[in-house]
Amino acid sequence: MMGGVVLVLLLAAGGAFSAVRPVHVDVFRSGTEGYHTFRIPAIVTAADGTLLAFAEGRKENRSDPGGGDIDLVIKRSRDRGASWSPLVVLDDPGPGWAASNPTPVLDRNKGRLWVFFNRWEPGRGTASSRPGTFDNQAWARWSDDHGATWSEAIDLTRLARDVDHWGAMFFGPGGAIQTRAGRLVVPAAMRPDSFDFFISLGGFSGRTSLMRAYVLSSDDGGTSWKRGALVRAQTDENQLVELADGAILMDARQGAGEHRWLAFSSDGGASWSEPVPGQNVTPVCTAIERYSFEGAGEPSRILWTGPAGPGRRRLVVRLSYDEGQTFSVERLLYGGLAAYSDLTVLEDRSIGVLWERGVSERSQFITFTRFGIDFLEDGMIGSR
Repeated sequence: MMGGVVLVLLLAAGGAFSAVRPVHVDVFRSGTEGYHTFRIPAIVTAADGTLLAFAEGRKENRSDPGGGDIDLVIKRSRDRGASWSPLVVLDDPGPGWAASNPTPVLDRNKGRLWVFFNRWEPGRGTASSRPGTFDNQAWARWSDDHGATWSEAIDLTRLARDVDHWGAMFFGPGGAIQTRAGRLVVPAAMRPDSFDFFISLGGFSGRTSLMRAYVLSSDDGGTSWKRGALVRAQTDENQLVELADGAILMDARQGAGEHRWLAFSSDGGASWSEPVPGQNVTPVCTAIERYSFEGAGEPSRILWTGPAGPGRRRLVVRLSYDEGQTFSVERLLYGGLAAYSDLTVLEDRSIGVLWERGVSERSQFITFTRFGIDFLEDGMIGSR
């Protein structure tokens, strides 16, 4: 396996991992392996502990779908992120096409890994895909050997998207879950048409469009899927977490304004509450992940990562003890340029973050960071 560049070393050899500072390893480096830029990280821990890091490999430039050829790529780690396999192209839909928005999830009942993603016809992206066409498509693959090999792609377009009326839909990226009852729930968002407009709201000024978040769900291990209702707010990229009472919390990127939106579902994503304001953060894809439920001597813990700002800078990890209502703990992971991120909990209960990092400019690296819960709770009485 090829090792990445380790940015922060262990404080002391021989100690428990949970007692050390975060360790950073660059997994993807833009301008290498045949790609101009790597973006849109997603990560999942397989049933055997293997880590799988997904990204978009943008061949020609940094542009989103519609602006160039993009492959869906993957690397695996069998040593908890210390080193990573050579790059594998998971999906190349054809010359000029784009594959985007990797959104993986582990089905614990079967040990099966799923990854959901989008395909876009050449020249078509979120803003230009048209109702009544297949400019924009929804696909999935699964793996029963911890990501070593994958199924043929499964077309979910007509299930995931109202083709006749929506211009586009896209998954996650990241943030899919399996509930304790076994339901697979996959975050998504839609754009009804190609209309957009300029808005100035709070500290935000710029062009925006009418996008709304929703989910796909399956109760039979992925044999069939159903589409839930749209969240009643201008929302797009989103991630999910199950709450202690079985409800699902959606943490969604805002279309405009200074704060994210939170919505709650008591029926597994079929419908959503009226949204309420979430954390103040620049419009960006952030990550949310359950670390522990209350019981067996552990408190309830929910993790969150995103750039604290200003803008897409200063990646932080936050910790909530009250089911995501507030995040009372914050630790800085990186002080420079930082954008999209995704979270996973490893088999040894350490925490992994896959995120976009820049030094002199944005999107130079996709970096994996691993740390223990003690990094967040060090010095806290009773871990509260």
